[in-house]
Amino acid sequence: MIKKKRVLITGAAGFLGSHLSDRFVAEGYHVIGMDNFITGDIKNIKHLKDNFEFIEHDVTQFIKIEGDLDYILHFASPASPIDYLKIPIQTLKVGSLGTHNLLGLAKAKKARILIASTSEIYGDPLVHPQTEDYYGNVNTIGPRGVYDEAKRFQESITMAYHRFHGIETRIVRIFNTYGPRMRLNDGRVIPAFMGQALRGEDLTIFGDGLQTRSFCYVDDQVEGIYKLLLSDYVYPVNIGNPHEISIKDFAEEIIKLTGTKQKVIYKDLPIDDPLQRQPDISLAKKLINWRPKTDRKEGMKITFDYFKSLSKQELYKSEHKDFSSYSIK
Repeated sequence: MIKKKRVLITGAAGFLGSHLSDRFVAEGYHVIGMDNFITGDIKNIKHLKDNFEFIEHDVTQFIKIEGDLDYILHFASPASPIDYLKIPIQTLKVGSLGTHNLLGLAKAKKARILIASTSEIYGDPLVHPQTEDYYGNVNTIGPRGVYDEAKRFQESITMAYHRFHGIETRIVRIFNTYGPRMRLNDGRVIPAFMGQALRGEDLTIFGDGLQTRSFCYVDDQVEGIYKLLLSDYVYPVNIGNPHEISIKDFAEEIIKLTGTKQKVIYKDLPIDDPLQRQPDISLAKKLINWRPKTDRKEGMKITFDYFKSLSKQELYKSEHKDFSSYSIK
């Protein structure tokens, strides 16, 4: 009998982590999910039974896994401005101490590790679209710096472990991703607009609406991550959809999709909010033969149908979690 390969996925109860858990179970792996539920939700993984086990744990603490591990995917981190502005120290710790612990585990288990980095390492970019060799324009002491710098450090320590210890490492720079299981009120533009539409509220744009984003459907993102993990490339790779749209035009798309009559209202742009975000995916096309396949209209309809299926209680629920039990000193 062929022994199943074992993969540890941190942040498994989160948006991307849960979809990755689905994919690896479907591919025949034995998946060990890990999450401390600081932003994750058990409902995202409760459907997983066979070839899936779960450990509730904070990766900033020592990590012990019994038995062999073939792969580790580190997706534990707050990922929306509401989260990392509310829990800045935990955000820094999961990117630094958490990554350190997981790299140590990869070394001990002789496992390949893929680190989830982000387009936020480019900051408010002066190069457009963003290529992997662009070093970024980040305000280290601004309110968003806790997330940006945590991810930049994460990349640095990952490459240090690769060079010094010979660990097999992969780094994915994730651009805006959307789909079912996003938290409706997490502050990001897609769930924000859709939630406002469902509640009959006006859509809120911060700034003049001319800032741009590029949205990648979750199935495409997962495919890119899966192919990158199995590749031989150790340096960062952008995975995202290069189809750029302004937030103002996107708001009009949402109004059309939802069939609502809401107005668009404007508020001040938050500090250090990037004005442009568009990946150059030439490297992903060349290295792993990857490009997004899901049309935005199709992906947005699936996502909106998911949000429509939520209960009224979930629709009106705020994101004011109690973080007092977590080590954020």
